[in-house]
Amino acid sequence: MTAPAPPGLADPLSLPRGPAWKNRLALAPLTNMQSNPDGTLSDDEFRWLTMRAAGGFALTMTCAAHVEARGQGFPGQLGIWSDVHLPGLTRLASAIHAAGSVACVQLQHSGRRADPKLTGETPVSPFACAETGARALTTAEIDSIIAAFVAAAVRAEAAGFDGVELHGAHGYLLAAFLDADSNLRDDGWGGDFAGRSRIFDELVAAVRAATGPRFQLGVRLSPERFGIRLAEARALAARLLASGQLDWLDMSLWDVTKAPEEPAFAGTRLIDHFTDLPRHGAALGVAGKIMSARRAADCLAAGADFVLIGRGAILHHDFAARALADPGFAARPTPVSRAELAAEGLGPPFVDYMATWKGFVAA
Repeated sequence: MTAPAPPGLADPLSLPRGPAWKNRLALAPLTNMQSNPDGTLSDDEFRWLTMRAAGGFALTMTCAAHVEARGQGFPGQLGIWSDVHLPGLTRLASAIHAAGSVACVQLQHSGRRADPKLTGETPVSPFACAETGARALTTAEIDSIIAAFVAAAVRAEAAGFDGVELHGAHGYLLAAFLDADSNLRDDGWGGDFAGRSRIFDELVAAVRAATGPRFQLGVRLSPERFGIRLAEARALAARLLASGQLDWLDMSLWDVTKAPEEPAFAGTRLIDHFTDLPRHGAALGVAGKIMSARRAADCLAAGADFVLIGRGAILHHDFAARALADPGFAARPTPVSRAELAAEGLGPPFVDYMATWKGFVAA
């Protein structure tokens, strides 16, 4: 039997719940440091996100929005831990919909990577961390953090967003539970793989139970670094996809063309360890240096259902529209000028942040 042709970038994507996406291009959740000091939405951040919604992305996702005040990891981080954030979030969801895009908030807690200079509190983590000064969470505090994520999801739904994504990648709090080297807890939230990955099962089920039947739910995972083992990341991805609770799984691969870091998997591609997994109706997305329409199409040909665009969307607010219109489209080369970034909807704090990325902004 001939294998079915892979989807095209312009093909719509139906999910188990909520609205279908009009194409296979999603805006990746991007740190932009543009929110107000209290976590409320600023005009700069509103402009940045709504320009991407109008620029053809099927899904417009916010940056990581922290679910507890003590979970803030960087200046200008969007908040979703209080009802004071609701007016801005409601305005944003409405504008994203008006631009023809599906609206999503990424929910995050920085954990040991939280900044005590911003929060005034000692960072927390599944385990004590001498490098960051983080202390280990108590068992009761883990329950309260799950409740904070659930309350944030309910808040996002009340603001009119179509769904949320749980940030379980890049060493932040949820990802830290997966750390095979350091999470040695013996209270059921660490130790073996079942204990270390339990937070994902509990949190996904709790968010699903607290939100409506059409509310979309995704999870972001990274498959290596920060004490994460590739085999365990694959096993967790398979379990989440099979749960019937998710609408999508977002794999942050650093670079969609790279090989795994673990020597045991030499000669393979990281992406291929996930694109062969059964989906059970959910969708699989990949992210990592997708800077052209051709690279995005290659990811679909490799078995992904959609792609998430980060740097390319910083350089072009309408990356999605350009990629759909021109199979040969590629993002402009870097470095770029501050004026070019401002024209693409980046406010001054975001431009200053991008200037810290080597070779991204011209001196």
